[in-house]
Amino acid sequence: MASAVGIAPTLSGAELVTLAVMSALLGYTSERRWLRRAHRDFRHLFPYLPQQSGYNKRLRAACSLAKHMIRMLAQDTSLWSDDVWVVDSTPVGCGCSRETAKRSDLAGWAQYGYCASHSRYFWGLRLHLVCTLGGLPVLFALTGAKADERETLQDMLDAAPDVAATHPRQTIIGDKNYYGRDFEHDVTERHPTLLRPARKGEPERAGAHLFKPLRQVIESINQTFKGQLNLEQHGGHTPAGVMIRVLSRILALTAAIWLNDQTGQPVKRSLVAFDH
Repeated sequence: MASAVGIAPTLSGAELVTLAVMSALLGYTSERRWLRRAHRDFRHLFPYLPQQSGYNKRLRAACSLAKHMIRMLAQDTSLWSDDVWVVDSTPVGCGCSRETAKRSDLAGWAQYGYCASHSRYFWGLRLHLVCTLGGLPVLFALTGAKADERETLQDMLDAAPDVAATHPRQTIIGDKNYYGRDFEHDVTERHPTLLRPARKGEPERAGAHLFKPLRQVIESINQTFKGQLNLEQHGGHTPAGVMIRVLSRILALTAAIWLNDQTGQPVKRSLVAFDH
């Protein structure tokens, strides 16, 4: 029998990601404060709890595992088969001062951008989301604040051909930024049907009666990330640090939807049972 090679970590990758999800669901934006709470109240649930430096280092290397878990849980829900998706992006601020923008390790990826929904400028990134109407994240991407939403949607669809293949007649609903003859033709060639409101000077488009209520849906999903999962208080200072903190929040919402779906809860996106 071959002997094991290397040293097995005392805390597994799955347990590490579970800690990160618990932190997001319980509203912690400080790793130091979260680990103090975990050592005090949750020590009995884990074979080992690392100190902050070890936790942070291992967590930054766990992005692939977090992405895998998001997809695995999402596919195991009844919402995965929904035939309508909504697409939008929301700001992920990374700093408030000019000095931060100059010296941050995020400089070059993070950019100055404008949020039309809140009429404000910000320095940071954008989280692009394709979700079901029930709020289940299907596709996602983290880009600079000035990244073109249309190109990002195309990239998300190209990066997940298996998702597109299993949803051949999908309807994607976006806002007025998802426009352009070439862009719409390109999306249609991938088989989804794209619906958006008419821009100024255009005739009324198909599905116009759906846009106003569905706009509230995507804004509500964004608010779940920002208001309950503290997306903009992520605390990341490096690309890997920001990425895993954003992924932890996407995984937290996906896990909550999965559990609500499995237990037959009427509101799948509700976090009431997890935030205390």
